[in-house]
Amino acid sequence: MSTTEAFDAVDVIVAKRDGRRLTDAQIDWVVDAYTRGVVADEQMSSLAMAILLNGMDRAEIARWTAAMIASGERLDFSSLSRPTSDKHSTGGVGDKITLPLAPLVAVFDVAVPQLSGRGLGHTGGTLDKLESIPGWRAALSNEETMQQLEDVGAVICQAGSGLAPADRKLYALRDVTGTVEAIPLIASSIMSKKIAEGTGSLVLDVKVGSGAFMKDETRARELAQTMVGLGTDAGVTTVALLTDMSTPLGLTAGNALEVRESLEVLAGGGPADVVELTIALAREMLDAAGRPDADPAAALADGRAMDVWRRMIQAQGGDADAPLPVARETEQVVAETDGIVTTVDAYAVGIAAWRLGAGRARKEDPVQAGAGVELHVRPGDEVRAGQPLLTLHTDTPERFGRAREALDGGLVVAPAGTRVEPRPLVIDRVTA
Repeated sequence: MSTTEAFDAVDVIVAKRDGRRLTDAQIDWVVDAYTRGVVADEQMSSLAMAILLNGMDRAEIARWTAAMIASGERLDFSSLSRPTSDKHSTGGVGDKITLPLAPLVAVFDVAVPQLSGRGLGHTGGTLDKLESIPGWRAALSNEETMQQLEDVGAVICQAGSGLAPADRKLYALRDVTGTVEAIPLIASSIMSKKIAEGTGSLVLDVKVGSGAFMKDETRARELAQTMVGLGTDAGVTTVALLTDMSTPLGLTAGNALEVRESLEVLAGGGPADVVELTIALAREMLDAAGRPDADPAAALADGRAMDVWRRMIQAQGGDADAPLPVARETEQVVAETDGIVTTVDAYAVGIAAWRLGAGRARKEDPVQAGAGVELHVRPGDEVRAGQPLLTLHTDTPERFGRAREALDGGLVVAPAGTRVEPRPLVIDRVTA
């Protein structure tokens, strides 16, 4: 190692391995040195595991987040004529909320810079969904993003490579070293990008349940509290909602299928749960941006949100009137007995959609625009033997078998009369 380096990576690893807190200087150095390639992947892997096992206190996580922000550029929305508000979801199955939410909030003269990602594994990616719209493009320059925020009020695009480059390296490393679940690393990964993005306020949708990253409420709450603390400490008005992801959101999981369902919501219809969560998050975003009296429900019902959607899609080259892609093959899964649907497991549906071609196993894999799962029932519904429970969509019918395997045990029909307790969609609200 060069004598000009301020620390030795092994000393930093040993400090965290032994349960000691890292100093500000150690954190600043190790994040910067890893970004520069001075700290090797195997050394950062070891430190990530030590963080997973021994944790970090609030001050350490805040400094780690700040160091990741400092590794790249920061956007500045202060020149816009309106306040900014953004939303981040920790990801789930059928989570298409960004699509109707961004134009809905923009109706009320709030700019929504929604920098989004692509899907990996069983969780869908917002950009994959929008790329099923003919002509739509995800890659915008910073200048194009600013112009669209001023002209339209909402943009959904991919984050530029200049935002928190340290996170991009560390994210890929965590994925292959069993350290994805480390709450300090999850929180700093999400919040470094959101704070660097420069939004004035942020609403976090932290999912809980089988289809979520966090399966149990205690850990989801800890993640939410950590991220709200990071945002608040950085001067960003931040609030989090804990929301249920034991059942898929809405009645579709898949790219074009979810766009179609989002358009139903923007047209004043759509599944009740998608509408409920869209309005709940819109209210939080509008309140945080200084618009507490705005009525998002009215703007969905009267078409104003749809108007902004069309302008947003057209501004990014998309044809808002073009027919959406449809899978070449479909196959139905039917109820084997009469009874009551007690379970529609989000994880099982997500894996099935992934296997049908809607998702990817590696970042570079292509996705099928029309693939996915369409639900015909929700927990609590009464069904008859032979009645369709869901429809599988794919261009490659050889995928049907593996998708059906994923659904084994994920759809449960119990004897008639079985009581199904409704689960609240919004579990709790977390503030600083």
